[in-house]
Amino acid sequence: MSTSSAETAAKTIELRIAPRARDLGGFSVRRALPDDRRQMVGPFIFYDHFGPVQFMPGQGMDVRPHPHIGLATVTYLFDGRILHRDSLANVQEIAPGAMNLMTAGRGIVHSERTPPGPRAAGQQMLGVQSWLALPLAHEETEPSFQHFGVDVLPAVEDRGVFARVIAGAAFGAVSPVKTLSDWFYVELRLAGGASAPLDAAYEQRGLYLVDGAIEIAGSRFDEPQLLIFSPGAAITIRALSDARMMLLGGAPIEGRRFVWWNLVSSSKERIEQAKRDWREGLFPSVPGDTEFIPLPEE
Repeated sequence: MSTSSAETAAKTIELRIAPRARDLGGFSVRRALPDDRRQMVGPFIFYDHFGPVQFMPGQGMDVRPHPHIGLATVTYLFDGRILHRDSLANVQEIAPGAMNLMTAGRGIVHSERTPPGPRAAGQQMLGVQSWLALPLAHEETEPSFQHFGVDVLPAVEDRGVFARVIAGAAFGAVSPVKTLSDWFYVELRLAGGASAPLDAAYEQRGLYLVDGAIEIAGSRFDEPQLLIFSPGAAITIRALSDARMMLLGGAPIEGRRFVWWNLVSSSKERIEQAKRDWREGLFPSVPGDTEFIPLPEE
């Protein structure tokens, strides 16, 4: 890369984060957020990339019921299926390409498991899970769960570019998902040689590269990583091979957030209260799923 290309990349890309490996009891994830250098991109405060992992027949994922406050979760799959159950009595099988937005607000409990059919047959899984910090005015909102099938979310296809608009607006399309703050989320797939712009409609923007190789501002990127772009910078993404990535960001959230285990809040005292509530069994239960995860060691 030439000196001028390096200077252009430095003006375009504010931060490059290599995700850290984390073991979640049986399979590993790559965690890009939070990072010591950056807590959030728009409201995105947590970002996990899991898989590809192959479960043999009889095996599967079993994330037992656990609590959340002060955030919304988005589970997005490229491959495999997950059965979501929550304390509002929602039971939803999550399929590739669908949008599943769970808003915890003042408190929700959910479990994530491999559905019976895929567990019996075995399956490969690949996906991303993110958390979004809620605005101060909505931290204690009523919990809720929204599901939008792959056939409902708008998709744009043109000359080697495929974009599914999961939330917000991008590529001339608007997602039907209702959000509590201004943010966007897009699955973008590029055939080798294809290019796509990322406009500056949102103040904070990032790109998580799932697989493939891309070029931005003269720099090559070819492994899973999170790129955070400078506000207002003109971005063009060019695929050096077939590539898949997630575009994310939005308006910044007011103030900082504290994160402990599955709990997010602008108040340390609120997190301590949630810890006491979980320890004392005061959170609602998940119908049909009676297992329990104790609080982690302090």
